[in-house]
Amino acid sequence: MKKMVFMVLLSAALFACSQKQMDQKAGQKADVLAKVGGVSITLDDYYNDLQALPPYAKQMFQDESGREKFLDEVVKKEILYQQAIKQGIDKDPKFLRKVEDFKKLTLISDLLQKEIMAKAKVSENEVKEYYDKHKQEFAATSQIRASHILVKTEAEAEKVLARLKRGEKFAALAKELSMDKPSAANGGDVGYFSRGQMVPEFERAAVGLKVGETSGPVKTSFGYHIIKVTDKKTGPIVEFDRVKDVIMQRLSAEKQKEAFDNYVSELRKSYKVEINKDVLAKLSPEKDDSENPPHSEKPAAGKEAPKK
Repeated sequence: MKKMVFMVLLSAALFACSQKQMDQKAGQKADVLAKVGGVSITLDDYYNDLQALPPYAKQMFQDESGREKFLDEVVKKEILYQQAIKQGIDKDPKFLRKVEDFKKLTLISDLLQKEIMAKAKVSENEVKEYYDKHKQEFAATSQIRASHILVKTEAEAEKVLARLKRGEKFAALAKELSMDKPSAANGGDVGYFSRGQMVPEFERAAVGLKVGETSGPVKTSFGYHIIKVTDKKTGPIVEFDRVKDVIMQRLSAEKQKEAFDNYVSELRKSYKVEINKDVLAKLSPEKDDSENPPHSEKPAAGKEAPKK
């Protein structure tokens, strides 16, 4: 816990130090708690660092002993900061790039907050109107019925999709190609299933499909599935009060994206952008992840291969 608190303090070091310098330049008088190498640590410094902590961590420093311990953490931060300056780390090109990146991201964030977020607010009436028009979206799905074709490789799955697009019947292809023989005998039908009865990847894909829709290749520990949802049983519609926050987030995201796209589109008219296609063509893919191969998949505990 002590290490965590100190890391939070370190993350706020640049801001706190720059704020302290501005306060000193402005001639503000402050109560000095401590001095480190001639640099004053004031009550404002102490409280600023304390406010950076999450609520549960603040509770550790409420009594007299805790306040002394926290001040010691602030002192250690200042010692390390001064040592970093003494070693010239603040002049290191990598550090300067990080500062510049931080500056850019902070300015962009403030700009978007002003130009996008504040202007893309969603009203309570808009949320209720959306709910009234899309109530069926908020009916809980109790069971899903699906069919699938299970093959060994993604390339095989793509071939199955191509044949489906050419008009071949799903059931016929399941009987011909699927490795899941029990369901293949029924045209790929796995019957109805509820939450938790299928491996997670299969279930997520099926939940995201409408009745009659077919998925792309879905990888699980058993191979690659082409899934077709044939029916969904739904329960009662969820009350507005239980979903209004979800709707608010969805509509806000849509409004913000639209506002952002329009804003950037308008800005582009004022900025000349030139792309050097010769240099672009020289870009190479990033280093592969051969040193960090993906973990081999295993069947989820307690789950079975999709079957009727």
